[in-house]
Parts: sequence; structure tokens; C-alpha cells
Amino acid sequence: MRILRLIFPLLLLLVAGCATQPGSKDRQAYVAEDTSRTVDLTHPPRDMWDRIRRGFAIPNLHSERVDYWTDYYAEHPQSVLLMSQRAGKYLYYIVDELNRRGLPTELALLPFVESAYNPNALSRSKASGLWQFIPSTGLHYKLQQDWWRDQRRDPVASTQAALDYLSYLYDFQGDWYLALASYNWGEGSVKRALDKAVSQGNEPIYTQLDMPDETRNYVPKLQAIKNIIARPEKYGILLPKVSNAPYFTTVHKSRDMDIAVAAALAEMPVEDFRALNPSYNRPVILAAHNPALHLPLDKVAVFNSNLKTYTGSLSSWQVVHPKRGQSLASIAKAHNITLDALRQANNLSSRQTRAKVATLLVPTPVAPNNAGVLLASYTPNREATASVQPAGNTAQQARTAKQTASLRPSAPSVRTHTIRKGDTLYSLARRYNTSVDALRKLNNLKGSALSTGQRLRVPGTDVQG
Repeated sequence: MRILRLIFPLLLLLVAGCATQPGSKDRQAYVAEDTSRTVDLTHPPRDMWDRIRRGFAIPNLHSERVDYWTDYYAEHPQSVLLMSQRAGKYLYYIVDELNRRGLPTELALLPFVESAYNPNALSRSKASGLWQFIPSTGLHYKLQQDWWRDQRRDPVASTQAALDYLSYLYDFQGDWYLALASYNWGEGSVKRALDKAVSQGNEPIYTQLDMPDETRNYVPKLQAIKNIIARPEKYGILLPKVSNAPYFTTVHKSRDMDIAVAAALAEMPVEDFRALNPSYNRPVILAAHNPALHLPLDKVAVFNSNLKTYTGSLSSWQVVHPKRGQSLASIAKAHNITLDALRQANNLSSRQTRAKVATLLVPTPVAPNNAGVLLASYTPNREATASVQPAGNTAQQARTAKQTASLRPSAPSVRTHTIRKGDTLYSLARRYNTSVDALRKLNNLKGSALSTGQRLRVPGTDVQG
């Protein structure tokens, strides 16, 4: 008996040691003890990255697959920098929502894996937006998807939906790794994989699941991003400065407004405006939809001031409701535009001859045919942001009249630009105060490739350049 008492503890130690040996690159336990570093909570966070680190709460996963993806991201510092720069616009809002709900801040890093923090990302399975909702799941979480807009691309609406979904999955699975795998693969698929693991005598945990490659790499990719954000200096990564302060806020407007007009009133390039408002499918935002415009915090006062003094048309588009099967040629003729202009405005194929949708957009005769060139002549006037003077101040009235004149849209015009080395659609859009989409449509371009010496039509004057 005395011999058995001595041998039994040794057998337990031997069994425990065998149980911890990894059988494959993903058969490793995850533990919570090293989830976060020691943090000095007596001082406020230095920036958003510091704030994210303080909220880490998901156990770290250690495996060869995690090491592979950590090394992969570390070897592509420019990609990490680009994703981090994109993230800067949205991080404060997302982390604030995570903190409000008491959720781990690692979830703010999930769009790195899902979309590279590109709100316009679209997958082969038609998943869209920062959080990559497929159409059916988006509809389940009340994300509007129609001819006018796709809220899967809206940073506010999609974040609310994603956090609702992730909270549900965690409650359903009781484990963050299973919840994350479910977000990628579906909770039904994960549940069946868990049942299969049990039937094969394995533990019903994440590391024992038989998963497709995309899901098998999903959590390791998130852990890899977390490793780099936790210790960027260790991996030679330079993160952009993202202050612990709101980047944007939301305003609601009660009038139809072109995207180009809204961007100009906010004194922003159209591409920057679209980065915060990517959900709109059309060049005009309808008041009937109770639109939410996301603007940088420092642009709200400028936007409101310019809107107050702006007397031009806020929209250059008319909404038309054709009869199903009505001839497109007859619609174009009735509104005094060409058939090509009607097709271009509504992204219709040249082979389509009759209306198949309930709504069409028609450019108004008094404004350019493309919303991207509506305010080509707009020159920001800083005096428009000054405090309002007493009504009887004639000098102020004269300045206001001058500001109003500078904000009015000009007549449609086009010029030619000869492509030089280094020119891109984005640089030309900024130079000519238009959008990349407008340049593509004006020149029937499908991609972004440009050739030196190529002549490109751009909004502007009739003088060639």
C-alpha cells in the first residue's frame, strides 16, 4: 500500500504532462493568465491603442498557426499601417460601444480580419461592410438593403448590429472562441462540429473542432492582430496616432441633398465624405429616409454654417417612378435628356431598353448631369464659419451675399486632362474637386488603370489642359 501511495501521484503527474502536449498546430490550450499586461490605471489612456489594450479580456490563444499569422502581419508593416489608418476614423465609436456593453475590446480588431477596415469591402459570398454581413444576416439585424442604401456599409448601424450578433453568439456558445468561429462559420455549423467532436471522444472546445480552413485561421488571425497591437515595438510596427476622442458625429437633415453638395458644404473631398457615409448607393440622399450624415467633429459647424448661407439647389436629381416595362427612351425624352445619360445615372446596361425598377434618377436640366461635378466651382469661404453678426450689419450682409454666390453650382462643363506619370484617379478627383466614380463614368472606365499620355475627360472649364 505504501508503494502504491508513492506511485499514484507520479502517475497523475505523468498523465497531466501527456495531456498538455500539442498533438497538432491547433491543439493547444488557451489560458487567461496572460491576456493583458500590467496597466497603470491611475492615468487615462494615452490614445485609442492604449485604451484598446486596457480592455483585452479574451484569453490568448497560443499555436503555430497564431505564430504564422503574427509573423505574416509583422512582415507586411505597410498593410498594417494602411488598415490602422482606415480604422482611425471608426475606433473611438466602436470601442465606446464595446465599453458601454461591457464587451472585450479585442472585438474592435475584428474588422482588421473581416474587411481590412474598408467599409466598402465586398466578399465573394456578397458579405459587405466593416463587419462583413451577408445579406440575410444583415436583414435579420435590421440593416436596410435596397436601391437607395446598404446599411451593412454604415459604420454606426453595422457596428450596432455586429455587437448585437456577437453578444448573442457568446450567450449561445458560452465561449468567445466558439462565438467568433460562429460569426465566421455560423452557429449551426459550430454546434454540429461540437457534437461531432464529442462523438469522436474529443472535448467540445474550439481547439478540437473540425473546421474549414477559413474558420480555422479566423481566430488565429485575430490573435495575431492582437499580439501586434499589444506590443507593436516588438514586431517593428509603427501604429498611426489615433487620439482617444470622437472622430465623427451624426447629424440628420430634412431635405434631399446630393452627396457632392454635402461634401462641399462640409469642405471635404467627396472620397473622405464617402468614407464616413459609404452606405448610400445613389448620388442623392433622400430626406424621406431620415438620413443620418456622419461628419468629422470639426466639420459640423462648417457644414451647418455653409448650409445656412447656401441658396443653390441642394439636389441636382429628380426621382421618377416609371411604369414597369415603360420604354427608357420615352422616359429620357420626357425629361429632355439622352438615353445614355439616363442609363449612366442609374447604372443600367446598354442592352436594357425598358424600366425594370420602380424608381429612377433623372438629372435636372439646371444642374450638371453628374452629382460629382455639381460643386466643381465651389470655393470654401472661411468667413462663412464666423459668428453671426446683428441683422442690421450691412457689411456682414454684403459678405453673406458674396459667400452665397460662391456656393452656387456652375453650368455643366468638361475639360481634358493628359495623364502624366504618377497620376491616379484619386489624385485627379481631388485636384478637380470631383469623385473617382464620376471620372470612371465620364470616361467609361471599368478599373483604375491609367496610361501616360492618355486623355481623360474631367469636370472643369472648356479649356484643354
